[in-house]
Amino acid sequence: MKRVPVWAMVALLSVAAPMVLAQPAGVTQQAASLRDAALTANDSYRFVEDLTTRFGARPAGSESERNASSWAVNELMRQGFENVRLQTFPLQIWERGEEKLEIIGPFAQSMAVTALGGSGATPPEGVEGEAALFETWQGFVDYMGDLKGKIVVILQPTPRTQTGVGYSVGAGSFRRHGPDMARERGAAGYVIRSLGTEDHRFAHTGATRWLGDEGIAALAISPPDAEQFGRILKLQREGKAGPVRLRLVSRPVFRGEGQSQNVIAEIKGSKYPDEVILIGGHIDSWDLGTGAVDDGAGMAVTYAAAKLIIDSGLRPERTIRLIFWGAEEVSQPDDKGLTGANAYAEGHELSKHVAAAESDFGADVIYALRLPVGDDPAFVKALSEVLMPLGVHIDKDPSTGGGPDTGPLNVKGVPVFNLRQNGYDYFDVHHTADDTMERIEAKKLDQNVAAWVSTVWLMANSRVRFQPTNK
Repeated sequence: MKRVPVWAMVALLSVAAPMVLAQPAGVTQQAASLRDAALTANDSYRFVEDLTTRFGARPAGSESERNASSWAVNELMRQGFENVRLQTFPLQIWERGEEKLEIIGPFAQSMAVTALGGSGATPPEGVEGEAALFETWQGFVDYMGDLKGKIVVILQPTPRTQTGVGYSVGAGSFRRHGPDMARERGAAGYVIRSLGTEDHRFAHTGATRWLGDEGIAALAISPPDAEQFGRILKLQREGKAGPVRLRLVSRPVFRGEGQSQNVIAEIKGSKYPDEVILIGGHIDSWDLGTGAVDDGAGMAVTYAAAKLIIDSGLRPERTIRLIFWGAEEVSQPDDKGLTGANAYAEGHELSKHVAAAESDFGADVIYALRLPVGDDPAFVKALSEVLMPLGVHIDKDPSTGGGPDTGPLNVKGVPVFNLRQNGYDYFDVHHTADDTMERIEAKKLDQNVAAWVSTVWLMANSRVRFQPTNK
């Protein structure tokens, strides 16, 4: 790997005001120099450490999310970003309360559980019912028997993959739609095996369809507890155990309408200021951990990439816009989510958005880049050469998504790109109490920043045009 140029090291390591860099000849060499500078010194680890230490968990619409957003505004202004601002929007606030699941009678024991975001509530004393155990989601869907008054338990595990495809299947089916399907069939409660790939005894939360005050309680159990239910089911099938009864207590509170916000900042383009390259992460997190991996790391990586450009003294031709989306995690009434992303998409002129991407897949290394179909092979060739020393290749398949918060932009015709991270271990800590700074390795963040800054720099200093990703 190339050594960092002296000019970059001097500028980046100085404790005084950033030094204007002597610009290397050619945009590709500038991208390579920024890449190498990122591997030597960047602000990503300091940023996520500061964010999570100061504010801890940042549930959407909470005081901690609001305070973190105010801090981010001040931090971005201090670091030299332009047009720093907040975009506020209304939000329906949901908060978890007491939660408990226990087997009563034979096999009596308590389970490690957590409510799914948007879950309905039980009465204060909870609900009791026979467990309807299903090894798979499809087994539940195909089941034709009576579920009235029963508590449905889905035991399907999440496979460990680099891309996270197993999680996507579960989140889109048995976590999101399962509780409403169980309610419609008369069930008294709904429980899923956590969408996690580890075997630790803690549960993973995550959003379900908005059930609010009208729906049944929906919880996730830890993987070991799901395995415990699996052993009970085996005994039942062997005729060695009868029906199992459960008591479920879940007391989330619907707070009504509140407010969340997006944090927006820019590096204004020198030649084409109306043309925007949009990058960022989401500032809210679930309440169980401190949101370091999801998505403090994504915020930190995209922020640090942009800050390297500011510190270099270089000015992009197109505008680079940084956004920390609010309220990414929570569901909303009428099956709506991504509230901050929708607010941005509805509140901005999008015709000059050249491309958008979000970093929201943890803190492991990037291994590939997927781009929308473009009109400049020379741009792709240059980018491939700059990314190769990082172990990043350009995927031959065009991008189909750029992160959750780019979804509403994609629908409206904004091309999206995807710097693909290794997600093999991501769902070990995702949406759990274990999502903390201790799960982040600084060197892996550095590699992310290097890939982002070189990609964004080349994109912002070319005339490449991309086709809308949703076509």
